[in-house]
Amino acid sequence: MTALEIEREEESEVVRLRTAPDGRLLAITERGPVPVRVRQCFPWSEPHRHLSLRDTEEKEIALVDDPASLGAASREALERALAEAGFVLEVTRVESIEEEVEIRQWRVETRHGPRSFQTHLDDWPRTLPSGGLLIRDVAGDLYRLTVTELDKRSRDLLWAFVD
Repeated sequence: MTALEIEREEESEVVRLRTAPDGRLLAITERGPVPVRVRQCFPWSEPHRHLSLRDTEEKEIALVDDPASLGAASREALERALAEAGFVLEVTRVESIEEEVEIRQWRVETRHGPRSFQTHLDDWPRTLPSGGLLIRDVAGDLYRLTVTELDKRSRDLLWAFVD
C-alpha cells in the first residue's frame, strides 16, 4: 500500500486510532489525541464488534461497529488494545459470592487463575444465547460462566442467578 492509499484510507475512517508510547489506545480527534478505553457493547456473542471508545470520564468518543471498517493502522491499534484488555474471562469455578452493603463480592477461579471482583447488588448476570451467564464487574471486566460445565458447589452458589 502506498502512502497516498494509506492517507485516503485514513480520511475515510470513522475514527483514527493509534497506540501511545505508554501503551494506551488513543483516538485521534479534532482536538488532538484522546486516551480511550474499549467497552464492548451488546451483543456479547460478537465480542470484537460494536465497540464503544470512551474517554477517562466514560464519555463515548466513537462507536466502532466493525473493526474491518478501520484503516490498517487503526485496526492494528484496536486489535492490540482488545488483546491487552482480555475482555472476557472464562470462569471455571465459583468459590464464594457474598453480599455486602450495595456490593456483591465474587471469588472465582478462571482459566488464568483466581480472581476476586465486585458487582453492584442491582447488577445481575445476563443470560447468553448459548445458555451461559455474563457478568460485568464494577471495573468493566467481563466474566463468562457456562453453568453446565461448573461443579455442583459452583452451581449451588449460582442458583439465584439461573432461570
